[in-house]
Amino acid sequence: PNIVRALDFGEHEGLPYLVMEFVEGETLSRKIQRQGPLPEIDAVRWVAQVAQGLHRAHKTGIVHRDVKPDNILVNFEGMARLTDMGLVKDLGGDLNLTRTGRGLGTPHFMAPEQFRNARDADARADIYSLGATLYALLAGEPPFQGVGPLDAWMKKVHDEIPLVRTRNPIVSERVEWAVHRAMSGTPAQRPASCREFVEDLLGRSTRPTILPLRAPGEPELWYLKYADETGRDCLVKGTRQAVRRSLREGLLGDAGHVSAAREKSGPFQKLVQLPEFRDLCIQSRSLAKTSVVPAAPSNPEPQAPVHSGKGFLPGHKLRIAVVVSVVLAVIVSLIVLMRR
Repeated sequence: PNIVRALDFGEHEGLPYLVMEFVEGETLSRKIQRQGPLPEIDAVRWVAQVAQGLHRAHKTGIVHRDVKPDNILVNFEGMARLTDMGLVKDLGGDLNLTRTGRGLGTPHFMAPEQFRNARDADARADIYSLGATLYALLAGEPPFQGVGPLDAWMKKVHDEIPLVRTRNPIVSERVEWAVHRAMSGTPAQRPASCREFVEDLLGRSTRPTILPLRAPGEPELWYLKYADETGRDCLVKGTRQAVRRSLREGLLGDAGHVSAAREKSGPFQKLVQLPEFRDLCIQSRSLAKTSVVPAAPSNPEPQAPVHSGKGFLPGHKLRIAVVVSVVLAVIVSLIVLMRR
């Protein structure tokens, strides 16, 4: 439903034609021209809708190769539809409907590997273009505005992409990370599928799961396995917000060695496999290379303790121990001064 359908095709007086479904609405590029940067909630929703359609196309072996705001229509019901299959490629055969003079796609939004050899582009090229499209929706302009095709290619290859939040500070850290990961110059560093890209944006799995129902207001708890400083295996539990805070503060050691599950009995997965925590394990090169400090997030995560069966997580015990040590040191110093 998120891709404009082809209804018929044929030839008339020697000219081939294609009849497409009519969509009443406007393109995302037109929305940018009218409004400038779009609200994050709308931009993410529309890109996620297109990603769902592309995910189905990729599963059948079809790659679009020209995803951009001009080729995304939003109807009056707020549904985004991807159109213009002029560069479509069949991964399983020789089908290549590239029109004359348009073999590469659009430089602002195309993946860097399409510059080298458009025929080598696979589903990850569409994921790059989705990321670049979302960048333009959030920033109000393409990432390489005013840059020629060759310079744009060089910047893409070397991950020299201006941070989204330098152009629109109210964009969330989560979405900025997802955009820059999708726009990695190396295809292997991008999400493996459009579904994974959407999960990166939302910070949660889109796959159906069967979990016990929580009472209204009951927090979402996670169980984590990790090794402490002595190498001893530990099992703790806590809310997602508290777990993320503990990981950011290094209280659980190397995030790459931590496993998590929704149930105490498992199954446990590495954090990099879980969209709720993946952004803490994978750092896109464009984010890692910047010297710009992004603005503070507009909606900081709520604070909550992480609990184990025996009390607080080791990091919380450490804070208490430090405070007690400081207090004792002050008391000892006062006693020494009084004796003098």
